[in-house]
Amino acid sequence: MAKYRKLGRTSDQRKALLRNQVTALINNGKIVTTEAKAKEVRKIAEGLIAMAVREKDNYEMVTVTAKVPVKDAEGKRVKEVVDGKKVTKYETVEKQIKKDLPSRLHARRQMLKVLNTVTVVPEEAAGKKRGTKEVDLVAKLFDEYAPKYADRKGGYTRIVKIGLRKGDAAMEVVLELV
Repeated sequence: MAKYRKLGRTSDQRKALLRNQVTALINNGKIVTTEAKAKEVRKIAEGLIAMAVREKDNYEMVTVTAKVPVKDAEGKRVKEVVDGKKVTKYETVEKQIKKDLPSRLHARRQMLKVLNTVTVVPEEAAGKKRGTKEVDLVAKLFDEYAPKYADRKGGYTRIVKIGLRKGDAAMEVVLELV
């Protein structure tokens, strides 16, 4: 038995397709695709979720001090004149952050090898670069999906058949997170 399906593509095309579909599944929670592709995406996605569940509590809280620019009511930086130059005014703030322990950091980097970056564009910023945000899918895996599936021993995805595709009669399915 083969280790994976070739999906009628060269290796670089196949890897790109699977990365895109796994990214869409993690980002949206469900995708519609063919049965063969869904079975391959399922393997990768379940591995990522299992990794997140395994490493979900593997961090320590650390207090750091940071220089943050002071902002006015409109959200613009406050400037002050020092030696005849306008300089941004800063204040020091202490924050609690999560510091990954080595195994969680390794898991994070393994996930980043598979997941593509996702940029969300709000409707008011349509067609513009300004106002867009990148979604941190690794944080979503650790913070949202890992606690949800913590008591589960696998089987994080479900494949539901929805019928034959009109053009080529390929079996279409919905691949969704349980």
